[in-house]
Amino acid sequence: MEDREREAAAPDANLDAQETRDVDDKRASSSKIVHEVIRLQGEEELERPAFALTLSGLAAGFAIALSLMCELFLRSHLPDTSWAPLVYFLGYPVGYVIVIMGRLQLFTESTVTAVLPVATAPSWHNLRRLTRLWLCVLVGNLAGVTLVSALMAGEIIITHEQRLVALDILGKLELQHWTRTLTLGIPAGFIMAALAWVLPNARGSEFWVIFALTYVIALGGFAHVVTGSSQVSFLWLSGRISAAEAWLEFALPALLGNVIGGTGLFAVLAHGQMRSDLNKD
Repeated sequence: MEDREREAAAPDANLDAQETRDVDDKRASSSKIVHEVIRLQGEEELERPAFALTLSGLAAGFAIALSLMCELFLRSHLPDTSWAPLVYFLGYPVGYVIVIMGRLQLFTESTVTAVLPVATAPSWHNLRRLTRLWLCVLVGNLAGVTLVSALMAGEIIITHEQRLVALDILGKLELQHWTRTLTLGIPAGFIMAALAWVLPNARGSEFWVIFALTYVIALGGFAHVVTGSSQVSFLWLSGRISAAEAWLEFALPALLGNVIGGTGLFAVLAHGQMRSDLNKD
């Protein structure tokens, strides 16, 4: 049976050597290969020093804050119409493109890349390494977006007029109940984990894959702990909401939702589908 399956999966014998190589180059990697690529990436990240992880997370926080800024810049030039979000949400993927293509540390990506080594070889040692990575990356991400928000609130990197526009726009956003924020964080975590899973097969289309999937997060109004924290931290530092509202009613529930969606619903399931193949022979 296995021999017949291998023969069926092999290129046609009538193809010449060059055509066979072309087929191998153009067909997508198997899920088993993708799993191993991501697992090895996770192992590399788990081995990095804590200081390096934190600095990379800080740089990612700076970059992700550009998503908020680009959205605000686009919104300031658009009328208040039903189609306007389709345009200004085009600014949302900007920070993600920089972070992911620049290989910076973003918390929600770590929910799949760093979890697979732990799921493959469960141990207290690997769990401690995962916890260390998550803490370093999350602290760096949130510190980065908060610092940029402080610069925006202090009118250091934006003008007074731009700050007023930002307050007018973001001030209209109502904080959801924490249970709703948690629920909206689940699909965001799933999408970001799925992004890490499909990128190994993107083959030159990485920009469009990142752009399309993160654009869906914006359109769906899903809660991403890092990007959303750039919004609520700006409102907090501008005196529009309290620290408890920013961090306890948004950031914490969004964090839990992202972990559930990225780790519980994707990383574990993605590993589970490969478990039988990984244990063969």
